[in-house]
Amino acid sequence: MNTSTLSVSPSAQASQAPLDVDAVIIGAGPVGLFQVFELGLLEIKAHIIDSLQSVGGQCVELYPDKPIYDIPAVPVCTGQELTDNLLKQIAPFDPTFHLGQEVTLVEKREDGRFNLETSTGTRFITKTIFIAAGVGSFQPRTLKVDGIEQFEGGQLAYRVKDPAQYHGKNLVICGGGDSALDWALNFVGKAESVILLHRRDEFRAAPASVAKMRDLCEQFEMQLLIGQVSGFETQSDRLSEIKVTGPDGVTRRLPLDQLLVFFGLSPKLGPIADWGLDIERKQLKVVSTEKFETNVPGIFAVGDINTYPGKKKLILSGFHEAALAAFGAAAYIFPDKKIHMQYTTTSPKLHKILGVDSPVFD
Repeated sequence: MNTSTLSVSPSAQASQAPLDVDAVIIGAGPVGLFQVFELGLLEIKAHIIDSLQSVGGQCVELYPDKPIYDIPAVPVCTGQELTDNLLKQIAPFDPTFHLGQEVTLVEKREDGRFNLETSTGTRFITKTIFIAAGVGSFQPRTLKVDGIEQFEGGQLAYRVKDPAQYHGKNLVICGGGDSALDWALNFVGKAESVILLHRRDEFRAAPASVAKMRDLCEQFEMQLLIGQVSGFETQSDRLSEIKVTGPDGVTRRLPLDQLLVFFGLSPKLGPIADWGLDIERKQLKVVSTEKFETNVPGIFAVGDINTYPGKKKLILSGFHEAALAAFGAAAYIFPDKKIHMQYTTTSPKLHKILGVDSPVFD
């Protein structure tokens, strides 16, 4: 499922009156998407905001084809498959997505609700806010070589969107972590040549990946080069060579077609840091694990963005947090209504909400 099938809000509505809503979710990664589901079961419609142009968060942005093995009852799936299945799961609740926008303003109103505004000018008045922003607004750490940014989006990339475009090319892959090793191993046999460039002969990647890489180097299937990019050459306005300075101080020229750089992410809380929330090591503290509410009543934090004693940064933990946060928020949205626990297996009401037939048990 792609975003063309989603209810996506146009930025043109920025000039209109604020949207009066019950819940706004900041972050369209797996936990943010599952938050839609848990709210939907309680008949709470959600609007989702994400700074990226597509849903899925880090799972899709950085590792769309990387297998995930710890989703309950799903032995293995990719980040893209997990996202697609979550979109199918929340389809009955018809959430509205506001993509390519960053939340720039959150302020408490006298009536207890919140004014919220995005970078495109879209405005909301909302009863509750769920922050599921992962590591915050994350940006790849870039290659610090003057002028090389002109090739971004072309011969220089910090993520792989379409692996097929690198087949048959001479690739140089920079980095020493899992992403660099994973893609280097992936392109062996598909690219014309693969050179892994790292500043030292020590790696932060999985030992099995490092061992496989060294084995392929011994078989002359790929090459490992120790050094750092210190310059580049062009030919007909295209990147033709990079200059690599080794630990011996010697600078060598390395021809290439494409340069892939995986130096990791630089997480930034961005405007979230100015919303009056308790922050500990760039993460949002929750008051208790009963409902994962922050120190500001009505604002909840779920997934990797939050912290509490015993916190584990796992997708399944985020799903659990989303369930309890939804029940915690219901008290603000339906203050005069008692919320009863119901099960999707047996509840006719939930079956109606989900648009499924109630099963008949013998």
